[in-house]
Amino acid sequence: MRTPMRARNALFIPFALITAGTLLLTGCGSGTDAVNASSRSEGIPTTDVVSAVKKDETAAGLLPAGTRTLTLAVSVSGQPPGTSILDDGKTLAGQDVDFANAVAKVLGLHLTTEQASFEAILPALDSGRYDLGVGNFGVTDERRRTIDFVTYINDGQGFAVRQDSKQAKVTDLRQLCGLKVATGAGTTFEATLEKNRHLCADAGEKAYEVQTYSEQSAVWSSLQQGRSDIVMSTINGLRYAVAHQEGLKFLGEFHRLDVGFAFKKGTKLAPAFQAAVNTLIADGTYADILKKWNTTGSALTKSEISPPELKNQ
Repeated sequence: MRTPMRARNALFIPFALITAGTLLLTGCGSGTDAVNASSRSEGIPTTDVVSAVKKDETAAGLLPAGTRTLTLAVSVSGQPPGTSILDDGKTLAGQDVDFANAVAKVLGLHLTTEQASFEAILPALDSGRYDLGVGNFGVTDERRRTIDFVTYINDGQGFAVRQDSKQAKVTDLRQLCGLKVATGAGTTFEATLEKNRHLCADAGEKAYEVQTYSEQSAVWSSLQQGRSDIVMSTINGLRYAVAHQEGLKFLGEFHRLDVGFAFKKGTKLAPAFQAAVNTLIADGTYADILKKWNTTGSALTKSEISPPELKNQ
């Protein structure tokens, strides 16, 4: 599976617009990059769907006594609906951010927000560095052993390839045998691929190669430059990329997962956050957030605390 050099060059600039802002902004800390300011905010919706949210005393009453401020860790993906940086180089915008801010308003909380790499957030919750984290964290049985979740959306796993690929929709990981698969480090995608790597050998075929990257920009660069054959990522993220960039093809959904706020195991914050999400669902704010980020197909009817992992039907 090869892309002619001319075609690869044609793909390079569009992908750079998605990912250039991610390079300096996905680590633990923040930074400013004036050169890439416009690429960071390219196509990012900024409709205010949060400021009108009112405090709900019943939900707020479920918080542990004296809880006024919480430290929130946010993973910056550089691509909507995930969290991105606006032109000012400091303002975070994304679906996760809107949900976190809306829940904070319902509960009357102040959130101190810090940027962190995706793979660093969950371990840091246990150490107490952060009170909660967001970053499209899928609820899996493996993660539930050490993390508590409060769900707010349903997303999951999917695949995308270059437009010239002959790869069909992936319904079985054995369809990846012999391919180079690019994905994010520390994600459910990496875990799924590693857990099932044996399937190709069991079928007498060449194993697929898992290529993991800490930055989303590197994932897309690997695909566009022909070093990878296929990308495994979030359903909503892949749909956005295909809709906004030339030369990409979405292969469909592979496995749905609920997504939630992540907390240290045994947290006493979960009931209040669950009540807050359900308040947003009831008053229509929830639907407004999904509409803003074009993710209405990922709506939940109610929030749950650490539900069992969704299984493929």
